[in-house]
Parts: sequence; structure tokens; C-alpha cells
Amino acid sequence: MRIDFSKTNGLVPVIIQHFQNQQVLMLGYMNEEAFAKTQAEGKVTFFSRSKSRLWTKGETSGNFLFVKDILADCDNDTLLIKADPVGPTCHTGATTCFKEETARGFLYELQQTINQRIDNNDTESYTNKLFRKGINKVAQKVGEEAVELVIEAKDNNDELFKNEAADLLYHLLILLKTKNVNLEEIEMVLKKRVNQPRRE
Repeated sequence: MRIDFSKTNGLVPVIIQHFQNQQVLMLGYMNEEAFAKTQAEGKVTFFSRSKSRLWTKGETSGNFLFVKDILADCDNDTLLIKADPVGPTCHTGATTCFKEETARGFLYELQQTINQRIDNNDTESYTNKLFRKGINKVAQKVGEEAVELVIEAKDNNDELFKNEAADLLYHLLILLKTKNVNLEEIEMVLKKRVNQPRRE
């Protein structure tokens, strides 16, 4: 990857995006040295214009940005880094420097929470307890929640319908974890279907 650092006095803007939920986390700047350090260490390092030195995000707070992918724009003078953030990105304690909280983002956060409770074998967690009962029990629970959602869809109580829809999504995420599949993979299947003719 060849980045053109000459256009803006040796610095290029760098957009940091959450690798899972696509939230824009922050904007920073890199010079060639910061870019090389980021590539070598796998942690985002900027050139701080206020401190006039390299600055690794999280060097004091511990809230590092671990690199998942680096993309350059069509002119090779702007970078997009997809990162896995440790803790909040903004110095104010907010998730992002733009204070963006989206429903889609939360669904991916919920997936991460479910995965953590299972991976850490949280013995107090309903999620983990259900997962430990195996695929048949998890699949059965998803079926039960689907039936309950269909029943509520025939009535006029929107609150009950939304709660049943939430229950179904929640248990579906546990089933995906059980099958070692994630939301991103389901999303890709749906994206591929967009331009395909519908089969009855």
C-alpha cells in the first residue's frame, strides 16, 4: 500500500471505524512514521499535532485500537482503519468522538456481550447456561420464541410484539454462537440476495 503523504505536508487524515458495527469512532492524522508503526505493531498510532510527536491511542488510558484492516481511498491520501477498540474511544468516555449510538451498533454489541458470557463461562449467566445445554435446547428455544412472536403479530399490542421480537433476536444470537456463525456472515448472505431474483 503506497500512501501519498506529500499532498498535505506529510500528514494524511485517518478515519477509525469499528470493525464490527461500522461506527465511525474518531479522526486522526498520520505521518509516514506513524503509519509504519501502526502496521508493524497492529495498534493505531497517530501523529499528534498538538504534542508534535507520535501518539499511540491508549498509551495512557489503555484504550487501544487494534487494527483489523487498513484501506486507502482512491487518491491514496486518506486512510480508513477498521479497528477493534478496547474501551471507549473518546477521551470523554463516550464510545465514539461523534457520540453516535445506533440500533445496529447495539445489536453487534449484544452479540459481543453474548460471546463474552459464553467464552468466559459465566456460571451466573442465563445466556451461558442455555448455551451449555447444547444445540437442541437452543434451537428449541428459538422455535418457541418464533411461535410466540407469530401469536403476538396477530394481536394489536405493539409493546408485546416488540418484546417478543427482541426475545427472538436475542435467542437467535445465542443460536448463531452455538453454530459458530456471526451476524456479519448473515449480513453478507442478505446482501448477496439484494440483486438476485426472488424465488418462490
